[in-house]
Amino acid sequence: MLDPVDMDIADSDFLNNQLDNGDSSDSDIDNYCMSFTCKNRLFGRQKPLHVVLGAGVSADIILWRNKQISAYIFMGATLTWLLFERTGYNLVVFVCHASLLSLTALFLWSNLGSFIYVSPPEIPETILPQHLFMRTAISLTATYNQALRSFRHVVFGTDIRDFLSVALVLWLLSVVGHLCSFLSFLYIVFVILMIVPALYDNLEDSVDSFAEKALIAINKQYAVLDEKVIQKLKKSVISSKNRKQQ
Repeated sequence: MLDPVDMDIADSDFLNNQLDNGDSSDSDIDNYCMSFTCKNRLFGRQKPLHVVLGAGVSADIILWRNKQISAYIFMGATLTWLLFERTGYNLVVFVCHASLLSLTALFLWSNLGSFIYVSPPEIPETILPQHLFMRTAISLTATYNQALRSFRHVVFGTDIRDFLSVALVLWLLSVVGHLCSFLSFLYIVFVILMIVPALYDNLEDSVDSFAEKALIAINKQYAVLDEKVIQKLKKSVISSKNRKQQ
């Protein structure tokens, strides 16, 4: 008989195969997700990673289910980073040179093609739909409003844990920005996005177990910090306000 870990891996493989083949029903996914919630997953996740990432082409690329397309995208991003970052080629210069070369080639082709009995190029007329830009603008507006609400919650909230988390993230971003350029930062984010989810998908149970233990240890240390420092600071602030009011 299979042990619980092997059964979980088999169930995960079964669901992923159904999602990849496109023949999974909503009840199959719901039944698997109900059994999936029996474990403490990273960040409180209640669905398989493939489902969280959309269970589509993008999820297949990120999790390297389609290794050929994932490899092509990874190599293309790497070559682009090497072209602009290591060789010192400027993005604006590259766009201008590529546009100038394409414009010159098409112009010569369309004007001199009749002399060498070559038909002129046929460039299809492309009209972008208006609703595409409206949908993008609405999405960006919603994201911006959510960011403002989160900012107000951190600034005017009383939970110092949120403040410390945001401050730590901003400090780490400033350190990374000081060490590398913006293009290198984007490439690092891309590499992490292409490697970390795939590794986590293969080592899911081990990572979740380690993360749960680490989270328990962090909560214990935060409880000690809250008791010895944060609560005393809150009491001192409240007492100072009461003295001013008196």
